[in-house]
Amino acid sequence: MSHWSAQHVADIAKRPLPAAPFISAQDVVSVVPDQDLWDLWPLQNADGSVAQIAGGELWMVLSAPRLPDPGLRHDIARTRMLFRKDDAWIDCGLLFPDDLNPGTREWSGSARFNPETDEVTAYFTAAGRRSDPKPSFEQRLFQTTGKLDLSGKLPTISNWSVARPLVVNDGSMYVDVGVDQGVPGNIKGFRDPYWFRDPADGNAYILFTGSLPGSRSQHNGVVGLAVAHSAMGEDGFRLLPPIISADGVCNEMERPHLVLRDGLYYLFWSSQNSVFAPDGPKGPSGLYGMVAPALAGPYTPLNGTGLVLANPAAEPRQAYCWQVLDNLEVYSFVDHWGLAGRDIFAEPRLQRDQFGGTIAPVLKISIDGTTTQLLGPA
Repeated sequence: MSHWSAQHVADIAKRPLPAAPFISAQDVVSVVPDQDLWDLWPLQNADGSVAQIAGGELWMVLSAPRLPDPGLRHDIARTRMLFRKDDAWIDCGLLFPDDLNPGTREWSGSARFNPETDEVTAYFTAAGRRSDPKPSFEQRLFQTTGKLDLSGKLPTISNWSVARPLVVNDGSMYVDVGVDQGVPGNIKGFRDPYWFRDPADGNAYILFTGSLPGSRSQHNGVVGLAVAHSAMGEDGFRLLPPIISADGVCNEMERPHLVLRDGLYYLFWSSQNSVFAPDGPKGPSGLYGMVAPALAGPYTPLNGTGLVLANPAAEPRQAYCWQVLDNLEVYSFVDHWGLAGRDIFAEPRLQRDQFGGTIAPVLKISIDGTTTQLLGPA
């Protein structure tokens, strides 16, 4: 297991911040009226490239009706599907039928396309349990497969299979979030499944956001790993030990994903400033990453610190949940933008007024070995 250390994070302060451009009012364009949108991910091919569908792309995104307090959106999150064509985003409605999710809401995941069968397999986080009326941060990983239909005006996916668990977590390698859920703003993780096929061995794997059991720190985030029992994971996955640990440094290494480039494995994740350990160095809310010669590691922090790009120091909340594609474009959503030094907790109206809840301007990075550079807008 490789470690993202306190020293790596402390070294961020010694380097120029790779800050994204400021988000302005003209960048905050609603895609779905009356809906907040946040974490988003594309339908990908087995090799990680974005699937080309009907002259465009299909994207999944978490959504919720616009509430007076957007912080409550996580309690009612559903996954929508968007069709992206000619730089326009078109709403295709909710991805899953109402009775598919065994949880009370849907959190982030990934999706893979099989062009030979026109099947889409979605990997998602079921938060809570439908059988338990009490609010819960319990998280479980599921998969379901549906059929892509291009016969209508917009693409649809239907005939979803019954959602099946990806793995069983006994608490030995990852915190059992059915028992220890953490607290709001610092919850424990067993979420964000990202499917990946390793060309080195042909096996399918799942990366996910996890937490290390038995830690002496409340900030015990890890990037978890599971390997498929069969070629594509139709029969589920078996948990493996974490591949990167931020134990004692950071609580949440969210939305981990991989980009394979020049024979190297680039593993990216997002972390917010608020989830770093209070008794250690704190990084900005940003996209972080490490690189390794193999899936299992050992991993080296990109740029010596792990930081790939950050929100501007003057607008530390403007965007979040970045995903790097194989072409090195970076997608995220508009969070609390244009605060100009104001505090959303001191001025509660800003929580709604300045929450973007839409897709952020796309950025572009370059990679050269263990070094990355933020090039600006894509």
